[in-house]
Formats: sequence, C-alpha cells, structure tokens
Amino acid sequence: MTERPKFFDDLAGVAGGAFSALAGIREEAESMVRARVDEAIRKLDLVRREDLDAVQEMAANARTGQENAEARLAAMETRLAALERLGTPSAAAQPEFDPSDAGASEVAPGAMPPGSNAPGSVMPPASPDGVA
Repeated sequence: MTERPKFFDDLAGVAGGAFSALAGIREEAESMVRARVDEAIRKLDLVRREDLDAVQEMAANARTGQENAEARLAAMETRLAALERLGTPSAAAQPEFDPSDAGASEVAPGAMPPGSNAPGSVMPPASPDGVA
C-alpha cells in the first residue's frame, strides 16, 4: 500500500476549513439580510400575514356579534311595542328610559353600600392586626 503524501492531507485540511468558513460566512450574510429586511418592514409599517388574518377574524366575529345584537334589539322593540299596544299595567308602571340621562345619573351618598368607595360612604375602620 502506498502512503499519501503529506501535501494532499494538508490540502484536504485547508479545503475543509475553507468550506466551513464559507458556510459560516453564508449563515452570517443570511442573518444580516434577514435583519435588514425586518428593519425595512418595520419602517414601512407593513403587517405580517398572520396578524392580518387574526384582525380579519376578530372583525368578522365582531360583525356577527353586532348583527346578533341588532336582531335581539329588534325583537325586544317589537315585544315592547306589542306590550304598549296591549296596555299592560307592568309596562305602564315602568318609567321610560332616557339615554341622555344615562351618564348624568348621580347616586345619593347614603344609597351606596358601605365599603363601596363612593363619595360619602362609610368605610369600616381597618383592624390593627390587618385581619378583617
């Protein structure tokens, strides 16, 4: 059997090292390009496909919920109109709801339960040992 000259072993070692170095350079270049593309996407305010799909699904769910709520409201309005036409005492005894008063309602300080943090409510004193 003939021995290989040391020159070919050295050449094979250099070639193997060069290939591994080139693979490392390739990976680093890919990561740099990926970072630059991500930065460009952020600057352009683009969205990813997954995010867009999620928002579209949320919008579809909200639209379905709104349609269901509108259908329920229409059914309640027809029931209310039917009750008003019948003139039932329970419908006549109820005060009419005025949406403009919804945000301006004021609660008397004594009407709130104790401990509710309402203005004028009486909070029970805290015990010194911290046990309620």
